[in-house]
Amino acid sequence: MNAPYSMDDLLTLMARLRDPEQGCPWDLEQDFRSIVPHTIEETYEVADAIERGDFDHLPDELGDLLFQVVFYAQLAREEGRFSFSDLVDGVTRKMIRRHPHIFPDGTLDSQPGDADGMTEADVRVSWDRIKDAEKRDQGEPETPSSVLDDVTPGLPAFQRAAKLQKRASKVGFDWPETAKVFSKLQEEAGELKAAWEERASPEERDDVEDELGDLLFVAVNLSRFLGVDAEQALRRANLKFERRFRCMEQQLCSEGEGLEGRDIQALEAAWQKAKKASDAET
Repeated sequence: MNAPYSMDDLLTLMARLRDPEQGCPWDLEQDFRSIVPHTIEETYEVADAIERGDFDHLPDELGDLLFQVVFYAQLAREEGRFSFSDLVDGVTRKMIRRHPHIFPDGTLDSQPGDADGMTEADVRVSWDRIKDAEKRDQGEPETPSSVLDDVTPGLPAFQRAAKLQKRASKVGFDWPETAKVFSKLQEEAGELKAAWEERASPEERDDVEDELGDLLFVAVNLSRFLGVDAEQALRRANLKFERRFRCMEQQLCSEGEGLEGRDIQALEAAWQKAKKASDAET
């Protein structure tokens, strides 16, 4: 049996793919911007495998994501910007620096630090304090123009909403209790219904879209208060719906029937039957 390939082998493979004379035509055409969509797709495929509990395929998905990092590093090396070893060194130093309770001497050889008694909240406060100090050391302004400045615009909408809300919460702009958020959710649902009923024509969607956005934003806020990740919760809901719908299709097919042409009552009955069968299997 052949010996397993190493990280060095993967870096060599990437360099071969980008060889100007004998490399792969597709890989040679790529640049930083062109592979971003692939990186996003691979990231979601990792999340999907974890959500589905598909740990047999998780190594393959993580490998695809790692390959994206190696690709960026190769492009950067060709342009003289940085190398893969720079990435490894940088992230290792940063993690050591941001975990002084584990590495009090600032090195991997540090004796175990004093993490006893620290809570997750304590670690988060320490992390933010160290991160702010790093920004000051890098010449960033002591007081940013906005507490929202470092929330990346390109994040998925639910994830960005949660980060915006967390940043605002740090300066006290937040609901005092979970019950208030539930009340706000009901209020926004009412405003959405009113906007839908008051639209002058079916084509007018601006007000409806605004109110739906407000409702979703509050739903994300509620997820934060409940300690649930909204993006993950929606992915789970998608998977649950898909599982139940496929089960319904299979049940009807086994009975020699289909979905088309059935009225809503028949579809609801088929859905409830599939829901029980599907949930019993999980």
